[in-house]
Amino acid sequence: MDREATLEQLKSIVRPYIQNQEAFDSLTEETDFINDLKINSANLVDVILDIEEKFDIMIDNESMEKMINVKSAIGIIETELVKR
Repeated sequence: MDREATLEQLKSIVRPYIQNQEAFDSLTEETDFINDLKINSANLVDVILDIEEKFDIMIDNESMEKMINVKSAIGIIETELVKR
């Protein structure tokens, strides 16, 4: 799976949780889940669970803590997919 396809799937996962449509519409790899998209910490856990389900991966606690923006999320997803 290429990075663009991963980004598109990630966008579909976070869409239900966003509170800032304008930031979502201009989403880049630098977009921060909490500060830009206004996803609260409880919903961020839901996003991570949805990512695990969608990509059939397990994300450890250390990786979860690093998943603060789109770029880090894609990196973690790609890292976990290689392990399969």
